[in-house]
Amino acid sequence: MTAPAPAPSPSPEPAPASAPEPASASAPHGNAASPFRQPKAVWAVAFACVISFMGIGLVDPILPALAESLHATPSQVSLLFSSYLIVTAVAMLVVGWISSRIGAKRTLVAGLSVIVVFAALAGSSGSINGIVGFRAGWGLGNALFIATSLAVIVASASGGFGGAIILYETALGLGIAVGPLLGGELGAISWRGPFFGVAVLMAVALVATLAFVPNLPKPERRMSPVEPLRALRHRGLLTMGIMALLYNWGFFTMLGYAPYPMELSAHQLGLVFTGWGLLVAAFSVFFAPRLQARYGTAPVLYANLLGLGVVMAVIAAGVDTPSVVIVAVILSGAFIGINNTLTTQAVMLVSPVERPVASSAYGFLRFIGGGLAPYVAGKLADATDLSVPFYLGAATFLLAIPVLAGGHRLLREAESGGAGAEPVAPSFTPVGAPHGASTDASDTGGAAPVGAPDGSPGAGGAAPVVVAVGAHGGAAAIVDAAARLARDTGSPLEVVHVRQTAVVEEQAADTETHEQALAAVTAHLDRLAAGGVAATGQILVSVGEHAAAGRALAHHAADVHARTVAIGRSPRGASAQFADGSFTTALTHSASCTVVLVEPETAPRHLTRAALAELRTGAA
Repeated sequence: MTAPAPAPSPSPEPAPASAPEPASASAPHGNAASPFRQPKAVWAVAFACVISFMGIGLVDPILPALAESLHATPSQVSLLFSSYLIVTAVAMLVVGWISSRIGAKRTLVAGLSVIVVFAALAGSSGSINGIVGFRAGWGLGNALFIATSLAVIVASASGGFGGAIILYETALGLGIAVGPLLGGELGAISWRGPFFGVAVLMAVALVATLAFVPNLPKPERRMSPVEPLRALRHRGLLTMGIMALLYNWGFFTMLGYAPYPMELSAHQLGLVFTGWGLLVAAFSVFFAPRLQARYGTAPVLYANLLGLGVVMAVIAAGVDTPSVVIVAVILSGAFIGINNTLTTQAVMLVSPVERPVASSAYGFLRFIGGGLAPYVAGKLADATDLSVPFYLGAATFLLAIPVLAGGHRLLREAESGGAGAEPVAPSFTPVGAPHGASTDASDTGGAAPVGAPDGSPGAGGAAPVVVAVGAHGGAAAIVDAAARLARDTGSPLEVVHVRQTAVVEEQAADTETHEQALAAVTAHLDRLAAGGVAATGQILVSVGEHAAAGRALAHHAADVHARTVAIGRSPRGASAQFADGSFTTALTHSASCTVVLVEPETAPRHLTRAALAELRTGAA
């Protein structure tokens, strides 16, 4: 099944379009799309995301200064986190209901407006109680924003959802890393500086959003405000939600109380938390997906929660030694980055409900944990000493391990494709279509289907040829080349599309609707059926980076005992593959059957790991 390789296209990755890049948003077949060629709407939302991700990191360096300037105790200052996060948690239950009625753009604008107003009011306040109250209002705006920002940036992208995800990840990294640095610089001038800084920057983002983000269509189905609570009746979602609650309890205990034993100035605290933020961003975006691919979601989370428990215990034991606390806090960023990403993926993997409902239910539980932790920590610190809250935080990290174990089977089954594939049939079956017939290429995206030989291919239960399809301009030609391969080997043909849920740190969004995924498969099945070619269709689902779709396809191919998986060249560029993973690499490494590269008018090429490496470097 091997043959001399055709000349490689400019794209460095020979992946299929199994990830659904919208046809209007993809580069022409064989040309890599740049993730940074995006409309102004995407850049406007990305800028707002940077400011939003600054969030807590911006305020953290000024906590000791707030306590000193307003004559407040650390436990009183900790209520800044509690009011903000508890209101965010409760609001998460209704943001889906709001967004489904007024639309994503209006929800985003409302969130930005609320943040601008309450951040400015917090900076103008003269009492700790006033700031705590205004931070609660800020939490409402935060819930409205985070519930829609990733979905809006994906929907507005013209470089495909992969490009949008890269921009979102970039915004995340900048926000987490720059937030503490900016907070430290502004906080060195006045504790009011970070609050006014957020208000001004979010006002700029608000104007840009109003000017450049178009009105997006409202969801066809309106969400009920009680759906997130009802969703928690599902064991998998509830288990992962409780695990996230315990994790966030420990996380926000550290974030709310670690600045005090460090005994540093606002500027110095800003530098410490910048180092922490850099590790959070790097391990969230780059290391978490790779560890998950190698070891699985649950094993990595077990080890990670254990690591966080140890780090928190070190902080507790060394609370009187500032250098110990500083080093431990910075190192915790690596564990937190991994946990943020994989916890969200675990929730989305096991959830049997729609993504917006699952996100709202998950957000409610995790923010409740984060909100209660600083309040309880303050009470414990006042009644005992500062080490006790950290020991409790370490205990919650460790307690999350057996909770996660309670859902281990569900998570393992979901991760290995246990949820199954959704069969898809042609929308019509032409009567008496002769074998070998073809349709007008003008009606089929420029490629006519290849006729089947007499007798359906693969009759008698032969192993199928699976072809992965997307919505880019070359998909029809890839399917036709796979149909020739199926005909020549006497195999049935199966057209497969992977519907992806993108996860960036603690945010998740579907990259397409179910209807769009269905249309991506049905169009090919109809075109093949019109030409007398027998084929079946499947829709798979994957959660996480782009490479996760390759692993999902490999699992499916093993389940159906596929003879071959056929793929074509990807329109994605090198930067997208580096940031979001390579579909083809993941598929080739995970598949137990032959993987071939198919192209129009050329012989299929068997993709071994060595051949893939050569092709990616342009040597093949």
